[in-house]
Amino acid sequence: MRSHFARYIARHEPRKDWRVHFRSALAAGLAVMLIGWLSVKTGLPLLLAPLGPTAMLIFGQPASAGAQPINIFAGYLIGTIFAVLVVWILPDSWWLATLGVGFAMLVMLVLRVTHPPAVAVPLLVHATPVDPLTLFAVLFFACTLLVGLGVVLHRLPPRQRYPLPLSDQTSR
Repeated sequence: MRSHFARYIARHEPRKDWRVHFRSALAAGLAVMLIGWLSVKTGLPLLLAPLGPTAMLIFGQPASAGAQPINIFAGYLIGTIFAVLVVWILPDSWWLATLGVGFAMLVMLVLRVTHPPAVAVPLLVHATPVDPLTLFAVLFFACTLLVGLGVVLHRLPPRQRYPLPLSDQTSR
């Protein structure tokens, strides 16, 4: 019984120096702060909740699959497509928004471009309606900004590889 319980509380992430975690948290916070500042300056709804977890992946777990640029851009594109379809079919339907989450997840998994924060976009659009073209533009701009900052900041010491290089494993 004890080993069964241990599986649920075991941590699977490797230990890192607290300074690496501090740098990651600082970078993510500053990146999201920049997006918020640009949101205020432009009047566009740039500060969207799923971007916080995206920043965490890029700056805190840059070697994870969900942090790679293809996963971020494709994930948000898929999530946004299903969000727009949900709003177009039945704008005030909470259950259709939840189906949008499921379908977005399915397509991401099949295409191997999973980005968990992007699965929330259909729920986001249900809660806070946004014009579809604005949503596409805002998410593309925010993702470009986050990935660009990730590329730059991971080149500063202590350096981390981001994005990950292509390998033989990715083509399978």
